[in-house]
Amino acid sequence: MIEVENLTKKFGSKTAVDDLSFSVKKGEVLGFLGPNGAGKSTTMRMVTGFIPPTSGSIRVCGVSVVQDPMGAKRHIGYLPESAPLYNDMTVIGFLNFGAEIRGLSGSAKKDSVEKAIETCFLQSVANQSIDTLSKGYRHRTCLAQSLLHDPDVLILDEPTDGLDPNQKHEVRQLIRRLGEDKAILFSTHILEEVEAACTRAVIVDRGKIVVDGTPAELIAKSGTGSLTDLFRQVTTLDTASSATSEDAA
Repeated sequence: MIEVENLTKKFGSKTAVDDLSFSVKKGEVLGFLGPNGAGKSTTMRMVTGFIPPTSGSIRVCGVSVVQDPMGAKRHIGYLPESAPLYNDMTVIGFLNFGAEIRGLSGSAKKDSVEKAIETCFLQSVANQSIDTLSKGYRHRTCLAQSLLHDPDVLILDEPTDGLDPNQKHEVRQLIRRLGEDKAILFSTHILEEVEAACTRAVIVDRGKIVVDGTPAELIAKSGTGSLTDLFRQVTTLDTASSATSEDAA
């Protein structure tokens, strides 16, 4: 459902994403891991058509994001990092607004909003003003808007960032459930989310994929049974070599 081939993004002389290739199939939840500045959010923005790639191709459900961005976006639900909300709207008002933007009306709009509220457990706050919500409920409202048109593909950028442990657990469980019949790509730097929510994960460093596999395969590759150890092994090589050079000097 998501096919990325030789994707590159340059900002002047800086290469943020470097010849990246991966795919996500229906029923697959792919965790996109990496340190800050590794190129995760830039990749997400290109896959969703928010920014154009310097080179490479992206297809969503067989539609080219570069050649037919509107066609591709119809298949995508996107939760950006720090997603914006209209604080003076109620939850249900915001979701109705989102549904109308996506071209839904009448019973289709009503049904989509009700389903999104139910899926994200927003019934108790549906008529509350968004500015009165806790961070957890605000996050669920943002997630609900990405589900309104029942997309085939979900792109979630740091979906549990800033949530407390209970809220993180709820969102991870929801991602697993949604991933049963959708293709999901979500970025994170929280390693425990690999086992909690992913069927597969990649680790990105300096714009390149350095590890790709199931959670069990990644743990096995660490040599110690620790994802943290693997993460450090594949993302701190420059730091280690710099320290060695300084010691030698």
